[in-house]
Amino acid sequence: MLNTSLLSEIENLIVTLPKAELHLHIEGSLEPELMLELAKKNGTKLPYASIDDIKNAYHFENLQQFLDLYYAGMSVLNTEQDFYDLTMAYLIKCDQQNIRHVEIFFDPQAHTQRGIAFDTVLNGIHRALSVARLKFNISFKLIMSFLRHLSEESAFKTLNQAQAHLSLIDGVGLDSSELGHPPAKFEQVFKAAKALGLKLVAHAGEEGPADYVVQALDLLKVDRIDHGNRSMESQTLLERLINEQMALTICPLSNLKLAVVDNLIQHPLKDMLELGVLVTVNSDDPSYFGGYLNENYIAVQNALELSREQVVQLVKNSVTASFLSDIEKRSFINKIDECIFRLN
Repeated sequence: MLNTSLLSEIENLIVTLPKAELHLHIEGSLEPELMLELAKKNGTKLPYASIDDIKNAYHFENLQQFLDLYYAGMSVLNTEQDFYDLTMAYLIKCDQQNIRHVEIFFDPQAHTQRGIAFDTVLNGIHRALSVARLKFNISFKLIMSFLRHLSEESAFKTLNQAQAHLSLIDGVGLDSSELGHPPAKFEQVFKAAKALGLKLVAHAGEEGPADYVVQALDLLKVDRIDHGNRSMESQTLLERLINEQMALTICPLSNLKLAVVDNLIQHPLKDMLELGVLVTVNSDDPSYFGGYLNENYIAVQNALELSREQVVQLVKNSVTASFLSDIEKRSFINKIDECIFRLN
């Protein structure tokens, strides 16, 4: 076992290093306090009377149970200022945790379906990101996700809405209920997004099988896989991920909360890292899953007894796997090395 003093040293390293986060659903950063505040402001009726009521609802047995609460919570988001406030609250947390680059998802269909204009959502989120870039020196990429429980036709409609705003959007993703909604369902809309010059990512292999990861690679032609835990079930796929250095955006506390793993001790992240898979650590939906990025690093480090070197590798992996330019990546990694030198 790692001794207490070493654990303390590694936790200090985690907190101090400049980091990137590549898998964050901005709607999943909605904290109970802000949820109630926005509900009161907008006259939105919630089935919760207090912060404790909301927190007591955060008990999920699977992804679908979480999604039901997730979509109910976002009903309080109605105005551009709401989306700004939501995003800025996350970015303030990023500054506190020394996160210097973020690549965040937003779910426009979940809002346009309830009558909120696409522009309202996008402008509020992007304005907060732009302010944080100047105020906190946090760079960003914005990824528009398609909801996989809806049709590809609906995804195409959303992509069409986005075309007037492509200067603000860096990529498209695929999230929501995985089981029964394979990546193949969205092959044509991803092809269209690629033709527009957008980066491509997709959730695959969280609850769905390893074959969903293969479909995301072969049919959607993704640049990065979100989650991908079940890739461990296919040796052929594992070898491919390693050879192609295809990044996985792993979310440890999310995996624990949604019962993808029963205990973090069972998490495949360390095995993946040691095999040479380009794995990264992320928080997914931090308000619902019990921790932001630092908490995810610390929890998985404690559970898997990650070494100092492995923690540094994970931090650098997130930069390597990001959509920053090569020059920006080199600069970021140099800053990580400088930070390590100061800590030695």
